[in-house]
Amino acid sequence: MDKIKRFFLSFEQSLYLLFLLKWLAICLLIGVFTGTASAVFLWTLEWATNYREAHIWIIGLLPVAGFVIGLSYHLYGESVVKGNNLLIDEYHVPKKIIPFKMAPLVFLGTILTHLFGGSAGREGTALQIGGAIADQFTRIFKLSDLDRKIILIAGISAGFSSVFGTPLAGAIFALEVMVIGRIKFDALIPSFLAAIFANYFCDIWEISFHTHYTISTIADLSPSTVLWSLLAGIIFGLVSMLFSKSTHFWGALFKKYVQYPPLRPVLGGIVLASVVYIMGTTKYIGLGVPTIVDAFNLDLNSYDFFLKLVFTSFTLGAGFKGGEVTPLFFIGATLGNVLVWFIPMPMELLAGMGFVAVFAGATNTPIACTIMGIELFGIESGVFIALACTTSYLFSGHSGIYSSQIIGSPKHLFFKKNKGLRLTDIDNKRDKK
Repeated sequence: MDKIKRFFLSFEQSLYLLFLLKWLAICLLIGVFTGTASAVFLWTLEWATNYREAHIWIIGLLPVAGFVIGLSYHLYGESVVKGNNLLIDEYHVPKKIIPFKMAPLVFLGTILTHLFGGSAGREGTALQIGGAIADQFTRIFKLSDLDRKIILIAGISAGFSSVFGTPLAGAIFALEVMVIGRIKFDALIPSFLAAIFANYFCDIWEISFHTHYTISTIADLSPSTVLWSLLAGIIFGLVSMLFSKSTHFWGALFKKYVQYPPLRPVLGGIVLASVVYIMGTTKYIGLGVPTIVDAFNLDLNSYDFFLKLVFTSFTLGAGFKGGEVTPLFFIGATLGNVLVWFIPMPMELLAGMGFVAVFAGATNTPIACTIMGIELFGIESGVFIALACTTSYLFSGHSGIYSSQIIGSPKHLFFKKNKGLRLTDIDNKRDKK
């Protein structure tokens, strides 16, 4: 009897070994291509940012860039215009392989957006590049629908990890983002392998565009600081909900009143360029990394977070390309900077908490954002980061920047009827009421 048990046990482990070797090879390929693509993307994005800041007049051409972006997607990219939501849709209801053209289209669109003065991030581009590259291996290796779910997670993990230099957060983010409140555990190893390899092959090109942040002063852990952290988390969650709803609002508004898609970013570009000219500052366009860094050390304007929220939601709603995450870092860090006025905690700690907590609420990924905060700021701030991220996740409600996310576990039992619905379905139900 013992021999039979040992036989089956050894057979079971051999299956695991084959699974590991299979995904080790696939994730290595994903890591090589995605990590390299991210390195090129980061270098090009840095060049675009520096060129724009050295030649401010170029912002006047933002409407022209908008037309190029809009026309390219109208003519060649209608099948991939949904971006990150397409990746999530294909995960839940597989229809066809993600067209590889998603990668160059979003790459070009993002660079043009940043070069000519739009307010956007880089995460959306990285996820789409990683997902598009990874899904090509579905066809090459003739993978099943179940394996395809894993490879899409691996692609997203690789893109996130390499563009931000956070392999642990990247791996967890890809696992957490597909279904709110659920994690696909059979994709754990592939997600981590893809994240680690992609980060390695991005770094190997010595593209040093990952910003380093520090929190040197941590509050003492006590009942009062816990309560203050929960209050901060509530505020971060409400602001993340405002960002998500603002982005969807502008997108719906442009679709309703501008029937020809290429004209949407043209009109948006005219408005953005005019506002930047009137304000006389480029502080609220592009990634905004210098302001994020300042939020940890300097007193900033009380309205910085709100203006960045408006600029970014309008930019993306008008049809420009890029991501939302780095602007969310900006919004969260500058909001945390302001909260020091009435929350008795260190400024840099509040800025760090906001940095990841607003992101957590907008993407519904509190675990990944907690891990990201620890990766970026150190374990010493981990408890406060976790409190802020989880509370923000709760108070952002059933909203988010990825409208195709499916609710696997509602945030409160009162909303149990929302289980299995997409976020866009919930929004449609609200609109009908």
